[in-house]
Amino acid sequence: MADFLTEQRNALEKRLEELRPLYDEYLNLERVRDALQGVAGRRPGRPRGSTSARRRSTSRRAPGRPAGSTRRRSANGRRRRGRRGGTRGEQALKVVRENPGITVSDLASKMGVKQKNYLYRVMNQLQADGAVSKSGRGFTAKR
Repeated sequence: MADFLTEQRNALEKRLEELRPLYDEYLNLERVRDALQGVAGRRPGRPRGSTSARRRSTSRRAPGRPAGSTRRRSANGRRRRGRRGGTRGEQALKVVRENPGITVSDLASKMGVKQKNYLYRVMNQLQADGAVSKSGRGFTAKR
């Protein structure tokens, strides 16, 4: 049994050594592709500046992260806000106005949200914005 495991480990190590240069080449090609996409995306006449280089560097995803997992940023480099209109925060505020003193658990039931833990974050943000106040376990709308 020990000989079998030793053989398998040796074969695995040998294969890893064979693949290492290919993996390094893959990473290098990804970096080149990302750099070329930044060049192709430039409009003619637009000066090369540190902003576009900075944007490229922040938009590169980390190794092991899935495609599309880069941070989304607007043209000025600041983080974008989420959707407008019909957000969970607005929906929660409407329910709190209709039911003063409602708890997060009851709020989740009324809104049909299965993951009520998500609403704790929503309610904390509404509280930080000054839209609701908390008394005990319940929330009340301020405005």
